[in-house]
Amino acid sequence: MRAAVYHGSRKLSIEDVPEPSPDAGQVKVRVSRNGICGTDLHEYYDGPIFVPEDPHPLTGRSMPVVLGHEFSGVVTETGKGVTDVREGDHVVIEPIYRCGTCRACKAGHYNVCAVIGFHGLMADGGMAEYTVVPENQVHRLPDRIPLELGALVEPLAVAHHAAVMGEVNGDSTALVYGAGPIGIGLWFALRGMGLTEIDVIEPSETRRASIEALGARTLDPTAQDVPALIAERMNGVGVDAAFDAAGVAPAVESALQCLGERRPLVSVAIYDKPIPTPLIQLVLRERRIQGTICYTHEDYQAVIRLMAEGHYDTTGWVDTVPLTAVLDEGFEALRQGRRMKVLVDPTR
Repeated sequence: MRAAVYHGSRKLSIEDVPEPSPDAGQVKVRVSRNGICGTDLHEYYDGPIFVPEDPHPLTGRSMPVVLGHEFSGVVTETGKGVTDVREGDHVVIEPIYRCGTCRACKAGHYNVCAVIGFHGLMADGGMAEYTVVPENQVHRLPDRIPLELGALVEPLAVAHHAAVMGEVNGDSTALVYGAGPIGIGLWFALRGMGLTEIDVIEPSETRRASIEALGARTLDPTAQDVPALIAERMNGVGVDAAFDAAGVAPAVESALQCLGERRPLVSVAIYDKPIPTPLIQLVLRERRIQGTICYTHEDYQAVIRLMAEGHYDTTGWVDTVPLTAVLDEGFEALRQGRRMKVLVDPTR
């Protein structure tokens, strides 16, 4: 079968590799779509970062690996002992490997497992015609959710988990910094929680136009003094939560200035370089910066439920390319800003 195999920085090739078979407790999936995310870009251009050069303690795998951790597909075979999944099921994968024995896992927070691993980074992933996953990574999709939409559950679950960490409700006000895929996912997640007062802060005219077309309200930080505008609008009270999906210092500084007392800035970005933190903004108003990583089973189920209700709209920000074009029309197009979100179709 064909697969996108990662051999290190700027070394990704389409190769013929053996088709996998499921062992006990595993499920074989024919991949429908696999998304390219920021982590994949960092691995390709700057890595290896997360892809291990020595065997991972949970998977036993090391580089080279087949990339891809955001994917949906159809179950074609199950291994011995699999009971909750059957051949023909449409599924989406929650790609976390967890030990089950560390303090975080025992508390139910396996997304911060001490030795966490990811399918598509620490094991052969979904940028291939077939892949094999543990049964506990599989979520069934309702019939009314198309497989191409299901491939977005993983990044949308990242956004949903971050929204939950913001401790908001339908009466809350929020700011989202960055209108890339995670920023868009945050806007949808917050709307799904009942929020109506959300501003998306984005300097790119193209990205502002994309999220505005979905119904969002935006602010241009290059043309407006966002903290001053929020202070005037909120009578100096500040917003209930801010979310950084931009990953740049000006966004962090602006967000902290806009927060109300004892409110969180939820960081859901990948930071390429150290971000200076104005601690005085935290101390004087007891604001806090809240980290967030990945998702939980509950986030996946929440996103799938919202999808089934027709909550998400991919118009204008999601493109699909064949596996053979993954470098030029996938990685390079995303890096150059020619596309916002790319799904890879390994069947084309």
